Amino acid sequence: MVTAYLSLGSNMGNRQENLVQGLEFLKNCSGIDLVKVSSFYETEPVGYEDQDWFLNAVAEIATNLSPQELLGVVAEVEKELGRVRTIRWGPRTLDVDILFYGQELIVEENLEVPHPRIQERAFVLQPLAEIAPDLIHPYYGQTIEEMLENLAEPETVKVYQPKE
Repeated sequence: MVTAYLSLGSNMGNRQENLVQGLEFLKNCSGIDLVKVSSFYETEPVGYEDQDWFLNAVAEIATNLSPQELLGVVAEVEKELGRVRTIRWGPRTLDVDILFYGQELIVEENLEVPHPRIQERAFVLQPLAEIAPDLIHPYYGQTIEEMLENLAEPETVKVYQPKE
């Protein structure tokens, strides 16, 4: 089994329910054990900013799936929850990215692991630091906590407090 980390984000519909359903889908997937999930974080959009704020989380999984098989599962869960790709970095019901797959460095046409923009994104680093602060990025040689501390321009990231 390989330890992998996935980021999940949603800013359409019931964001919290979308994340919960995405995590449930992963939990019930053959070849994936859901080990740990971060808190949910509310975050401002990055890239395309004319959209609602996101709810983000990171999940640690143990898997015997290959990176490409895991990518297939990620695409399946996004599709299951109604993701339609229209605008790059645009609104979505659910976005799931493979952040790390063990300590492997993977560069393929449809998959780059570690995710190429982890070091720029507080909405990924904050929840990842919550569950794996000492995880070392195989390319940069820094822990996730160090990468979070070194962010040049951290966007707003706060623990999500559901409205009663």
